[in-house]
Amino acid sequence: MKQASAQLLRLCSRAVTREAAGFRGQSLFGQSGKFGDPASGADSVLAGRLSTNLLQARAFAALPELVDTPAFGDNPKVAKVVAAKARALQGGGAARIAKQHQKHKLTARERLAVLLDEGSFIESGTLVEHRCTDFGMDKQRILGDGVVTGSGRINGRQVFVFSQDFTVYGGSLGEAHALKICRIMDKAVQAGAPVIGLNDSGGARIQEGVMSLAAYAEVFQRNVDASGVIPQLSLIMGPCAGGAVYSPALTDFTFMVRGSSYMFLTGPEVVKSVTMEEVTQEELGGATTHTHRSGVAHGAWDNDLEALAGIRTLFSFLPSSSRSPPPQVACNDPVNRDCMGLDHLIPESPNDPYDMKSVIEAIVDDGEMFEIHPHWAKNIVVGFARLGGKTVGVVANQPAVLAGCLDIDASVKAGRFVRFCDAFGIPLVTLVDVPGFLPGTAQEFNGIIREGAKLLFAYAEATVPKLTVIMRKAYGGAYDVMSSKHLKGDINLSWPTGEIAVMGAKGAVEIIFRGRSAAEIAAEVANYEDKFANPLAAACYGFIDDVILPHQTRARLCAELALLENKQVPLPRRKHANPPL
Repeated sequence: MKQASAQLLRLCSRAVTREAAGFRGQSLFGQSGKFGDPASGADSVLAGRLSTNLLQARAFAALPELVDTPAFGDNPKVAKVVAAKARALQGGGAARIAKQHQKHKLTARERLAVLLDEGSFIESGTLVEHRCTDFGMDKQRILGDGVVTGSGRINGRQVFVFSQDFTVYGGSLGEAHALKICRIMDKAVQAGAPVIGLNDSGGARIQEGVMSLAAYAEVFQRNVDASGVIPQLSLIMGPCAGGAVYSPALTDFTFMVRGSSYMFLTGPEVVKSVTMEEVTQEELGGATTHTHRSGVAHGAWDNDLEALAGIRTLFSFLPSSSRSPPPQVACNDPVNRDCMGLDHLIPESPNDPYDMKSVIEAIVDDGEMFEIHPHWAKNIVVGFARLGGKTVGVVANQPAVLAGCLDIDASVKAGRFVRFCDAFGIPLVTLVDVPGFLPGTAQEFNGIIREGAKLLFAYAEATVPKLTVIMRKAYGGAYDVMSSKHLKGDINLSWPTGEIAVMGAKGAVEIIFRGRSAAEIAAEVANYEDKFANPLAAACYGFIDDVILPHQTRARLCAELALLENKQVPLPRRKHANPPL
């Protein structure tokens, strides 16, 4: 068998290498950057692994040709099993696989070959078939039932995976298909390891009727049961419509592939028939829609390879479960590195913007951060970074967008991120420059009170180490919300440029001294600024632990993080909290 397989590998090598090169030729990793959609720099490594694994996948898919060789000829039972597994590996067949490749999409197995460490995948449920006999389905049985499930490793760490196969029944979900997913999710919870779902499905399998609906609900229940226990990541790599959208929506992070994936509850045809609106699939539920407008997706990449590389990068920041500490890596970036550029970053005028991402880049290890929601609610920046090799969650107001005000979307974005970090023991670093909540009827009518309370609740509920640095403005209720000392912040620091006040000096004085002359107002503004346009008053009350120079920020955060490493907080007994959903 080994000799025959080796021979087959040699025969397949040229064709498969050409195919892998075709995917590589699309400038897959040419848009690397410190922020935005994170891309891995390991172009050659990933592409090489893709080539190798595609080669192996093709070799095993061709195993039926070897059944009659002497290696199997004397054992018909073995030959029967090998032939069955080979059929399963072929998915929907060569024609449908070719069609998938024509769309510049990898197959379900090829995606797992790229996502997982080479040789680490252990498949389960390979020979599962559907049980449906209606509408001619009894004559259409394909082993595996349209989803590849199992476990593997990413950078040596265990992970459970499922990858829907669009070449089999369009990846539609039926009873057996869902059973495979549910079993892999149950195993993930039991093992305390993350689960990653690669979604590429036309939705419910209509031929199975209500059984397909019941099957979806079984998956949803697993998503909820696993929430806060293990990280759940979803990557939408094709269609995801109808009830299928709710499983990714229940997971911790959802990502998409531009141009080839979409998510919506009702398709363009239904929308047109009900509302008379004409809209394309891409406009209704494409990656741009969900990363820029709805916020349903946390990010997107240009193709399958970039997306799978991005998931591997995100995975490197996350703990395996709520019972495991976040991963720690060797840090070659000195914790006391020179950050002198920060001393001159804040503009002299309090109304002038600056880019908060330049602050984050200066503070975190190697200036690298995996940003979450880079294109949605840009007035707040959230993502994963490292300090001294330890994973931290960064939440930072962005003065370059809406002056850094908190609005509905920013509150939802940051609140969800804070709760994830707290659930999985990831310390929070909050960088504050916030003039308040965004005013206006649109915000009030759409529930800024309720939505803003979500962020407040998330910070107040969090028991992980909470480190806060006020860089400039910290006004009004937004000061309280952004991980203040009053919400049990562990370390609250300020730069000398910090301003902790109910509101800006001019607005406060005009209210207090209403009716005074312009000259008197100007004098009182100067007096107010002298009292409150600095962090000293808050420090006197103990609301600020220390006022530090900007260039000291990285070293101080690293030191404080080390001190808080074993933080424990007793919690009150209750079934669960009731946040303002």
